[in-house]
Amino acid sequence: MAVFCHWNYYSFFAFDRDSYLTLMASLIGVTSLIFNAKGNPIGQFLMIIFSMLYGFISYTFSYFGEMVTYLGMTAPMALVAFISWLRNPYKGNKSEVRVNQISRNEHIVMWVMSVIVTLAFYFILDNFHTANIIPSTISITTSFLAVYLTFRRSPYYAIGYAANDIVLIILWALAAVEDISYVSVIVCFATFFVNDIYGFVSWRRMEGRQAMIQ
Repeated sequence: MAVFCHWNYYSFFAFDRDSYLTLMASLIGVTSLIFNAKGNPIGQFLMIIFSMLYGFISYTFSYFGEMVTYLGMTAPMALVAFISWLRNPYKGNKSEVRVNQISRNEHIVMWVMSVIVTLAFYFILDNFHTANIIPSTISITTSFLAVYLTFRRSPYYAIGYAANDIVLIILWALAAVEDISYVSVIVCFATFFVNDIYGFVSWRRMEGRQAMIQ
């Protein structure tokens, strides 16, 4: 965790130095992912805070898709996931959620829902003249898949977030062309990507351990 925090500090002082809100959001977000990787509900609580901060940051560059996604979908779903994780502890251990597997039929439903959500948000974002609308729309898809799988306690939630991280790195790279201070946001999501890959590995191990003990 210390290494990832140092990356955020260095990028902040190298490229930003003014937006302490970005630094705060980065540190809260990284901390959230570390707790999530362990299946600890605290991670979802921190994700709610991160979503509100990131929504405001997105507003400053007219990334209305990101603002709407995190304030209108990620934050509420993080709250739902927080409750779901608390209600499904592994053998009474409140700091570790019980890993869940979703059926093939539910996978189909999830993908159909993601297509509907993506199409609906595309027209909403177009109406608001959202900057870089194509990657912004793709971000809607990956975000929806990530939050859905998080709520359902699937290890693949981390893959959804990792895919979303890649899209967001591209989005903020485009923003950084116009304002170099946004490089710190790129570094933020680069560290998120590393953490999400670790989260997937951690959950798969957790899933195997829980299955063996049962």
